Amino acid sequence: MFDPSTLLWTLSLLHAALASPLSLGLFPTTSTETPTALSQETVDTEFLRPALFSRVAYCSSAAVTSWECGAPCESMGGGIEVLQAGGDDGLIPMYFVAHDSATESIVVTHQGTDRKNILSILNDVQLQLVKLNSTRFPGADEDIRVHEGFQKTFERTADSVLGGVQAALASKGVNKVLVTGHSLGAAMALMDALMLKQNLDPSVEIKATLFGLPRAGNAAWADFVDATLGDTMTRVSNQNDPVPTLPPRFLGYQHPAREVHIRAVGADGEATDTVACEGQENENCSLGNSVFDINIADHSGESGIPIPPFPFPFPSPT
Repeated sequence: MFDPSTLLWTLSLLHAALASPLSLGLFPTTSTETPTALSQETVDTEFLRPALFSRVAYCSSAAVTSWECGAPCESMGGGIEVLQAGGDDGLIPMYFVAHDSATESIVVTHQGTDRKNILSILNDVQLQLVKLNSTRFPGADEDIRVHEGFQKTFERTADSVLGGVQAALASKGVNKVLVTGHSLGAAMALMDALMLKQNLDPSVEIKATLFGLPRAGNAAWADFVDATLGDTMTRVSNQNDPVPTLPPRFLGYQHPAREVHIRAVGADGEATDTVACEGQENENCSLGNSVFDINIADHSGESGIPIPPFPFPFPSPT
């Protein structure tokens, strides 16, 4: 049976082999700046709630719609109204749109890869860089190229997400949107945030908080993300998770800026050393992970834990 972790491992080996000082010199946007420590208060305030929303997205559409998905829903507390949910856990990963009264915002959350569903995995492995849809993103640079599988997956829900958010903003009278997700879901959330930025009134505050984000496009894509979303987008990487280093840079991929990197997690499951990383790719953060220390559990988490360590893991609820 196909094991996606084998693919991750193989590509990570290639990445590490090419991530020598010589090869890093081929990428002018590699940063060597020393990361800045973040306080636990900042970590909890900025990232914990989006992480818990991302975890809920691993439940079924029915469980999310009824808000009966066990520990993932219970950990969120009250005040959440699901307005729209969809997906099939395959070619269309589960997603939902909700109103969060605690933050007075509309939340869009996407499920990550379902490792038990080959159709879901196929969304990830279509690695070819293709032209960004100019109809969806008018005025974008002609040089922008994005991950073929991610763009196809995004397109399957883009209209529903846009319509759902527009209706939710009108009905709830709020002006903030949080877009979040983990893994493949993070890639979908990033494209959603760009789409919403181009289609919603400029007065609407859009924030993208992404966990375990794989690279989703080339250098022109990374620049487009930075110019469009600025400091309203954050991508969180966890310790020795290999996924943020994939697809490899030698295939033409490049991350946008604003990485937050968790360097250590304590026995109580909370991040004990979290830093903000300068530049689009910083060798002192996830880019600098050694192939010998790769840990798939830093991406998918350990099963059986009722409440995830911050901000991981994201175990698929039963």
